[in-house]
Amino acid sequence: MRRRRVPVRRSLVVRLLATSVLVAVCAIVATAWLAVQSTTRAIRQEQGRSLADDKSVYDTLLDYAATHRTWSGVEKVVAERAGKLNRRITLMTEDRQIIADSHPGPSLLSARPSATVDPLRVDLSLTGGTQRIDPRVVGPYKPTARQREELRRYAEFQVQCLNKLGIETKIVTGPDGSPTVQSDQINAVPLPAECPLADYGPRADVGAKPRKQLAERTARCLGISDKAVDISPDFTILVLEGRKIVAESPAYRRATTCLEKSRVEQLRPYAPPPALLFVTEPGNVAPEPVFNLSRTNAVRIATVTGAVLVVALLITVVVGRRLVRPLQALTEAARRPVDDQARVPVTTNDEIGYLATALNDLSERRAQAERLRKAMVSDVAHELRTPLTNIRSWLEAAQDGLAPADPQLLSLLLEEAVLLQHIIDDLRDLAAADAGSLRVHAEPCQIADLLAQVADAHRSAAETAGVRLRTEIHGDPAAVVDPVRLRQMVGNLVSNAVRHTPVGGRVTVSAGFDQQGLVIAVRDTGIGIAPDDLDKVFDRFWRADTSRTRATGGSGLGLAIARKLAEAHGGDITVASRLGAGTVFTIRLPTPALQHP
Repeated sequence: MRRRRVPVRRSLVVRLLATSVLVAVCAIVATAWLAVQSTTRAIRQEQGRSLADDKSVYDTLLDYAATHRTWSGVEKVVAERAGKLNRRITLMTEDRQIIADSHPGPSLLSARPSATVDPLRVDLSLTGGTQRIDPRVVGPYKPTARQREELRRYAEFQVQCLNKLGIETKIVTGPDGSPTVQSDQINAVPLPAECPLADYGPRADVGAKPRKQLAERTARCLGISDKAVDISPDFTILVLEGRKIVAESPAYRRATTCLEKSRVEQLRPYAPPPALLFVTEPGNVAPEPVFNLSRTNAVRIATVTGAVLVVALLITVVVGRRLVRPLQALTEAARRPVDDQARVPVTTNDEIGYLATALNDLSERRAQAERLRKAMVSDVAHELRTPLTNIRSWLEAAQDGLAPADPQLLSLLLEEAVLLQHIIDDLRDLAAADAGSLRVHAEPCQIADLLAQVADAHRSAAETAGVRLRTEIHGDPAAVVDPVRLRQMVGNLVSNAVRHTPVGGRVTVSAGFDQQGLVIAVRDTGIGIAPDDLDKVFDRFWRADTSRTRATGGSGLGLAIARKLAEAHGGDITVASRLGAGTVFTIRLPTPALQHP
């Protein structure tokens, strides 16, 4: 029976999965609703306070880290800030060694930190800024006192120059202590040549050496020459490989990434190592949950959980009974004896329905196999009884003196014994094929020689029957086959064809190759086979002569054995016939040709 695919919507697995998902969703939704209703208000209140505290503590410690090389002396800052917020503030190294702790309390070795304090990796979600490196970490770019004085004189010159143009400006001291000019109107009007921007005056000389070192680091990161990188005083890349780069281009983004990485490496000796920040509740006990479950909420949770459990049980019982009922019917049907098999009603179109259909089909095949077994036992008994009866009758006649024990009697007995041996050999071959122990020993063979041997072996019988037997070989084919089994296979077909061809007819054995392999055809001009009998010709002990006489000879096993031998070679035998026009048996063996026509 051809296997059918179960529609997804009717699949038993899908239905079970949908049921489980439905129960799980109900439980999750109920639990989530209760949890949200009970905790939303408390979480909002606590979240607002926690975020404000974390940000203020982070800003304070980030300011300290940006202006110090180590965390030495941070304990005072931590204690002062913890006292104002009434929170426990703990600062640890990345390997969880305590740097500073404002209050004793439970261990925080497995706790999640509120933030990581590192002025070279600023947490933008807490600061709200855009610079990942804190500009207050000056490092080797801090100007000398003489450079700051030059910058101040140049800034004052710029302010005077810009004021003449009506642009309001002011002098602002930067993180490194150097003055710079700031104004919201600098880009409002074109600037004259005598009033340039400060970045290209004395400021260009500040940090020139470390900026050159930074360009070399960035060039190594990019894998190019250090002369191909030009970095401005505000730490932006102006020129890359002899040309200006376009902002937001892939080259610009890659260069910016390398520049930031190089700045971190250059400034790391001037900043303390990253530290883990913990802002928790003070005290010697672990912080309490955000909310306490009240008696009312506990009762509500228990009630809803119980209701969900009851619904889940009811759904499981209903669905389970509907699924088990047809399985019980299948079990009862499978337990019935072979003689009392009954069809199981198929009421569904899912896996269980397909199982019931398969069980009904199996039951029919078992009944058919039982009928075939009984018929085969009867056929074997009939086939063996005839030669044994003949042998016994002639022996009893000779013993009683009714028949002389002459050479003619011995020849008759030998003929019956040979017939009996032939039937037993055929049954042995079929038993070996059924058991899967029928083996072929393939070797390179000339097909023309094998078919000539078969024709020679049956030529005497064909001449006696008045039938012309000839071979037609297309080219000189050679293939890898079992020569003994191939002769047996073709011999059975030739013997059958000669036996059913009238006087004056002919039997032709042809061989050649096609795209699928070796093709051997045995064609006769005999009586043919009725269309209703074509499906039975390979059945064991089947004969077209329903009287089961031996007028036409044969044991009824030749064609069955031929098909088994073809299957052992990986091929098959087909038959085509018309009444009164003859029959063609075609052997197809998927073996490569050793020599093409």
